[in-house]
Amino acid sequence: MTGLREQILRIAQEARAAARQLASISTQQKNQALQAMVKGLRQRREVILDANATDVESARQEGLSAALIDRLTLNATRLQEMEASIEAVVTLPDPVGEVIRKWQQPNGLVIQKVRVPLGVIGIIYESRPNVTSECASLCLKSGNAVILRGGAESFRSNQAIGSVLRDALRSAGLPEAAVSLIPTAERAGVDAMLQLDSLIDVIIPRGGEALIRKIVETSRIPVIKHAKGVCHVYVDDAADLAMAQAIVMNAKCQRPATCNAMETLLVHERVAKTFLPDIIRHLQEAKVEVRGDERTRAIVPGVKAATEEDWVTEYLDLILSVRVVSSLDEAIAHISRYGSSHSDAIVTKDEAHATRFTQGVDSAAVYVNASTRFTDGFQFGLGAEIGISTDRLHARGPMGLEELTTYKYVVHGTGQLRD
Repeated sequence: MTGLREQILRIAQEARAAARQLASISTQQKNQALQAMVKGLRQRREVILDANATDVESARQEGLSAALIDRLTLNATRLQEMEASIEAVVTLPDPVGEVIRKWQQPNGLVIQKVRVPLGVIGIIYESRPNVTSECASLCLKSGNAVILRGGAESFRSNQAIGSVLRDALRSAGLPEAAVSLIPTAERAGVDAMLQLDSLIDVIIPRGGEALIRKIVETSRIPVIKHAKGVCHVYVDDAADLAMAQAIVMNAKCQRPATCNAMETLLVHERVAKTFLPDIIRHLQEAKVEVRGDERTRAIVPGVKAATEEDWVTEYLDLILSVRVVSSLDEAIAHISRYGSSHSDAIVTKDEAHATRFTQGVDSAAVYVNASTRFTDGFQFGLGAEIGISTDRLHARGPMGLEELTTYKYVVHGTGQLRD
């Protein structure tokens, strides 16, 4: 145990030194390193896929859920998406050094509010190996060093990807310690990492509710998080029902194991008798288990009864809770009570209803006539994303480059002294 702590301490110390170097390198140097990462991923696809295949087989033997195995699995398409996300980051403006605001005081002092990197970012995540490259690329472009700790189930995949990224940094003349991976799948590695508040500036967890709660409770380092994704779609009485059907199917079925997938469908009573039988049939044909309130079950007999627990559950699976509401206000009240401030949507042709919904629902992303599945850094045009925050301090929603910076004041004078 002592040896592991010393090893992680050394990793954090080297990351801190790398962060100091990264804070002042040029955009061109960053982009060259990112392009080297893309090249490395392409050249070593088979190595990465072989490592991932071993992880997936182990996950199957251990009886992990189909949803978790889906998040874990890499293939040619997902590798291409990883490469494309880094290429997208190359094209994004470098936030470091941006002058957010500049003004001059009556005494002649010129004050600038300038973007600077956060420093060293620790990221703890589960399942998805693509997080390794996405987070590394965003941290590098924003001038931050990153320490990554993926889940035990994706350990081999993450190590293979991390090796590519570190080789790319070295080939571009940058410190390998700008991207570091905790070299163990043991939980003790996380525990040691969370105590290094003098070396790591912020922790960003990406994973299930239990993981995030544990990190928040034990970390001595500030945490930017989202607790869970209980996302809603509300079908208004003024909805285009064909549009509503398409949005509901996409929000639930396109990739149900993600935090931005819909978990609860709310339907206005005026359209429920028309809309629910057809949409529930389509959902059931797509293998979705539907759980409904009494009014839903009265309209569509045979639907399983929803419990109070269902309204607060993030299924991450082909399960959906359905409730009939009497008004827009009741829909907003339901989301306020049971939601997780992640992503919620209204389907409506009434602009006044849309405005009331966007003002009344206090979530990181609020949609009008679109699927909640768009809450994603790449889909928002941010390149890759470091995670999705439902916090209110510092960052909220998909976190891209700007959210990985803070600011400092740079003050120029001509010899001014304070009276």
